[in-house]
Amino acid sequence: MSSTIKERMEKSISALKSDLATIRTGRANSALLDHIRVNYYGSDVPVNQVGSISVPEPRILMISPWEKSALKTIEKAIQASDLGLNPSNDGEVIRVILPELTEERRKDLVKQVRQAGEKAKVAIRNIRRDENDHAKKQLQSDGVSEDQVKQMQDEVQKITDHYIVEVDHVIEHKEKDILTV
Repeated sequence: MSSTIKERMEKSISALKSDLATIRTGRANSALLDHIRVNYYGSDVPVNQVGSISVPEPRILMISPWEKSALKTIEKAIQASDLGLNPSNDGEVIRVILPELTEERRKDLVKQVRQAGEKAKVAIRNIRRDENDHAKKQLQSDGVSEDQVKQMQDEVQKITDHYIVEVDHVIEHKEKDILTV
């Protein structure tokens, strides 16, 4: 029981971390471009599959495409994204300079982070509910005693509490990143 519940809750934490990686902080991070897709030879692929992404300076992302013909396509995809970034193309590489975040923008980003955290907590609580329902069904079908069901539910609650605290730590860390000027 507890290994599968832990795996499922761990996946919720991983999903949260990957969601948060796409929310920008004051520093450049190549994961910021992970959700941007580029039309490359007729199929939509992530930017990191058409070129290498590096961070030469704390507020600059540099994309070196494998083929120079992809420069315009990558540039347009970044401009069309919801990140509000303006890339510059020098014919060799694309540079994306991240502007300083305003106080208002930082507060909006913190709200997004908290919403993502709430979604992760809901997912974890749903896993708890599923596991508790499974324990109750065992009571009816397998003749498991009520004490054993209660014991299983207590164990599930301990695991749930652990992962909820982990979500809080992940959120707290990301908020600190965003609010650091």
